Amino acid sequence: AEISYQTQGLNWKCDYVAVVNADDTLSDLTSWVTLDNKSGATYKNAALKLMAGDVHKVQNIAPQPSGIRMYKSAMAAAAPQFTEQSFAEYHLYALAGKTDVNNNETKQLTLFNASAVPIKKLFIFDGGASGYYGGYYPGGNSSSKVNVKLELANSKENNLGMPMPKGKVRVYKKDKDGAMQFVGEDLIDHTPKDEKVRLYLGDAFDIVGERKQLSQQQVSSRVQKFSYEISIRNHKESAVTVNCVEHSGGDWKITSSSQPFVKKDSHTFEFAAKVPANGETKVTYEIEVRY
Repeated sequence: AEISYQTQGLNWKCDYVAVVNADDTLSDLTSWVTLDNKSGATYKNAALKLMAGDVHKVQNIAPQPSGIRMYKSAMAAAAPQFTEQSFAEYHLYALAGKTDVNNNETKQLTLFNASAVPIKKLFIFDGGASGYYGGYYPGGNSSSKVNVKLELANSKENNLGMPMPKGKVRVYKKDKDGAMQFVGEDLIDHTPKDEKVRLYLGDAFDIVGERKQLSQQQVSSRVQKFSYEISIRNHKESAVTVNCVEHSGGDWKITSSSQPFVKKDSHTFEFAAKVPANGETKVTYEIEVRY
């Protein structure tokens, strides 16, 4: 006979620790599962399965992002190691062997380890994010921080390729003395294999961005023309590339620009500004907006 039932008070979450190398090109990534048993019962020699995904439940309290199933067994415990499989529209992570989960216990297990994962460091200046680009105008003057982000691809070629449950990613890096320093953290959503992960770590100290509107012209009753200047000042001892993100509503087109741009979507375009060490780069462009 087998009795199956749902119980409250069993929860789990996933956390990640990333250690990046000196030049921010590779990272060692470790994923941890934290079990929290507040169910009022102890599970001895339990077979553990964690289900990751957005499971819809009708209830008064906030839905949990994941679920746990346990089966009592008399088998001996084995070393913690998870295997992953697709299930329905979710993913199951099964612990090889058995483990004890005591009442009122918080327990950590390793989900996976990945070494030498290629990463890419990005500098993002979104000076027009606060502008009125949802309507007709691309936005006026602004000065904002330059965001620092890390990007990686969850693929087998990058020593990953396993569906990653959502959770917090903490990023560390060794200083010149070899001591590990915390450099930022971010939350990721459930990430399938072969998708990219982008982490926002914080804002650059030595890179300053400034955006100015140089002119505004009423071409006709429904057409306006604007010109802008983006200044990126780099106070670092090495050259950097800063992605300058711009926005506009309406039917727009760039009539002239000091360097090439990439159209990201119907409201967003981007310039890749190369800034020398201890130097400054200015990006200028004219945009015509029809509404």
